[in-house]
Parts: sequence; structure tokens; C-alpha cells
Amino acid sequence: MNRNPLLAGALSCLMLIVGCASAGPRTVTAPDAPRALSVAGPVQVSWTDPAQFTEIRSSPNRFEAQSGNWVFQLASHLRSSASKRLAPGQTLEVQITDIKRAGDFEPQNGPRGNDIRIMRNIYPPRMTLTFTLRDAQGGVLQQGEEKLVDMGYLTNSGLLSNNDPLRYEKYMLDNWLRRLLPSPSSRR
Repeated sequence: MNRNPLLAGALSCLMLIVGCASAGPRTVTAPDAPRALSVAGPVQVSWTDPAQFTEIRSSPNRFEAQSGNWVFQLASHLRSSASKRLAPGQTLEVQITDIKRAGDFEPQNGPRGNDIRIMRNIYPPRMTLTFTLRDAQGGVLQQGEEKLVDMGYLTNSGLLSNNDPLRYEKYMLDNWLRRLLPSPSSRR
């Protein structure tokens, strides 16, 4: 019996296990989870500890609320959308300090109520962030704290893709960016 294929197979399995263990955070609160997007381009996005976000602190299902990589996905969307709207030379720095995603878990609705995010008008998406918008010379054009909320998020649902679980939060961010960074044609 040739042991080399067995040894090679065992080593491959070990490499796969080690690779999965270091593949990245399983939750947004993992100690090794990033707290900022890599520095690239004119838009920098960072966030405070997601364990302190309302989405996780007030959730009746913390496991489900912190699972996945939704903070990173929202930050990436914010960077992508803002980059398209900035005038040449402008930069934008954003720090997300709180997130409450649209919908909530309702454990009172039976044994599976903790596993299903229910969308109701009383559960709008909310986000708090601080930002600094600079011109090409580095001068501050605008800065401050924004408390975003989309009370009409369910009425906008016909405009959004049903495939994205973060569609309401992304729509809210896009609306804020439209106000902060009007299109070049409306700046004249």
C-alpha cells in the first residue's frame, strides 16, 4: 500500500481546515474583524465596534444580528456610491458609529420568531455617522454627524431589488449621499 497518496490527502485536508479557520470573521463582532475598509481612492470608511451598535445590543436574537459581514458590505456600498458622486479632487471620510437594520425579530410570534426578520413601519433602518468632506486643496467643505432614518422604507420597496438583504440600508445611504453630494449638473 502506497502511503504517499494518503499522506497527501491528509495534508490537503489539514490545509483546508487551517484555511477555513483563517478565512475571516464569521461575525461582525469578531475580534479579528476589520474596523475600516482598506485605504483606496478618495473615500475612506471606518466604523466603531459593531458590538455596540443598536442592531446587536437591542436584538432579541444577537446571534443572527451579528452573523455575516453586513457592516463591511454597507461600508463598501457607501464607498462605491460616494466615489461616483465626488467632484474631482474631493475626498470623503466617514465613520459609522451606529446601525439599526430595517426590520426586527419578534420572538413572541412562536418558536421560529427569533429566526425571521419582520418588516414593519415601526422598525425603520437607522444609521449614525460622522463625516468630513474636503475639497481638492484639503479644505473642509462640510463635516458633522448625521442621524439617518428612513421612516418610509416599506413604501420604497417597489424600487429596490428583493435579493439584497441590505437593500433598505443601502437605499437610505444613497439618499444621504444625493443630499451631501449633488450631481454635477445640479451644482451649477
